[in-house]
Amino acid sequence: MTDIAASKATNPDAPPPPEVIYVKERRVACNGGGGALGHPKVWYSLEDGEAECGYCDRKFVYNPEKAAS
Repeated sequence: MTDIAASKATNPDAPPPPEVIYVKERRVACNGGGGALGHPKVWYSLEDGEAECGYCDRKFVYNPEKAAS
């Protein structure tokens, strides 16, 4: 059982974990997915290898091997 599944099993009302997005660039932009549920575009520097969006809690992780094409 994964940590997420175990957490949901013990507390089904827990909020879902933040979305993790693997990227191959050290500078990324987030707009929350755009559309009506989006937010203003903000830029993040991944000098430490990761950053979390202050608006939507998406977590960007620098990992070129796992990044989508």
